[in-house]
Amino acid sequence: MGILNDDAVLIEPGKNSGDPTMVTVNCPDESGLGSTLCRIILEFGLSITKAGIKVLTFVFFGEYTLFYFSTDGRWCYIVFWVSPDNGSSRFDWDSLKNRLLSACPSCLGSYYSSLQSSNVSKPPSLYLLKFFCRDRKGLLHDVTKVLTELEFTIQRVKVTTTPDGRVLDMFFITDAMDLLHTKQRQTKTCDHLTAVLGEHGVSCEIELAGPELESLQRFSALPPEAADELFGSDVTSISNKVVLTVDNHLSPAHTLLHINCIDQKGLFYDILRTSKDCDVHIAYGRFSSKVKGYRNLDLFVRGTDGKKIADPKHQDSFCSRLKEEISCPLRVIIANRGPDSELLVANPVELSGKGRPRVFYDAEIGRHSTLDRQWEVYRFLLEERREFPLDRARNQIVERVTKTLMGW
Repeated sequence: MGILNDDAVLIEPGKNSGDPTMVTVNCPDESGLGSTLCRIILEFGLSITKAGIKVLTFVFFGEYTLFYFSTDGRWCYIVFWVSPDNGSSRFDWDSLKNRLLSACPSCLGSYYSSLQSSNVSKPPSLYLLKFFCRDRKGLLHDVTKVLTELEFTIQRVKVTTTPDGRVLDMFFITDAMDLLHTKQRQTKTCDHLTAVLGEHGVSCEIELAGPELESLQRFSALPPEAADELFGSDVTSISNKVVLTVDNHLSPAHTLLHINCIDQKGLFYDILRTSKDCDVHIAYGRFSSKVKGYRNLDLFVRGTDGKKIADPKHQDSFCSRLKEEISCPLRVIIANRGPDSELLVANPVELSGKGRPRVFYDAEIGRHSTLDRQWEVYRFLLEERREFPLDRARNQIVERVTKTLMGW
């Protein structure tokens, strides 16, 4: 990445057992950096939690700051207080630091990026991982968990079961470490998978996906009726629960966005990725502690021209999009799949091509395109039981899955 000191990322454990860990990132700024860092933290299974104060000498945000970040167009200072989702005290903090460091721009590059949006980076190479073994309960979960821990992003999964009880899993993956082209990385991946499966493991192959496989990966055989129900729903009534206020008078150089909304998993990630996709630059702001299940956020933003967002149409367009993404970051339905039923969960894909981190381990994953965006779709085939008929439990399942994913 060029000139970058290891001190660009500092990780300080809490003073007492159970206290959150403070992660500080201090590096040159670039467009969408906050979203990238937040994504990495979520991919590692961490949550941003309640903590104390972090104040810089030139700006003060009050005594209830949970998440503080500031950028001046060239330099970025971000502080996260995080805890593992599972509450485990064992965590690979060195790997997290290395991943965050790899996302930090070099000092040299900061002189040329300034307030301009960074150039679109080359999309990561797509690889096909084929795994052939005996089928067993929890197989897909175990394999996808290993791939996630090895810092792979699963773009799609295709599972085929043979009559003799064997399964061929095809994973379309990208490598966050960008090392899968090396023999060492491929061997390590197959060794980890074989170790997890033990005697069930048969063979493992990794190859670069060609154009014909890339087109297959993007294809989604989602039934039209299910697609209409999943993506055609009106979220206007839901977005009314988000209160967003725009103020162009408080700051001489920035537009202030004040957001009040229900707390949920990945809230700050959804705000950052939406701002990034809409070319809105966040200069600095605060993420307050949770109060009675709600969060307050103050964001000082600018447009791509480095000025306030003064155009009413631009304001309305951005605020409308932001409300929708906060209110409905994912969609859940149960649809018919021939004589069977399946649970469908969809979340929007970033313009960079990345889906929402850590949604599921064990699901068939595909992509679906609508008129204005691309979606990542997780599919689960549901098995109906006599004591738990699906026709009476559909709404309960959808509600329970939604609440679990949103952290409610």
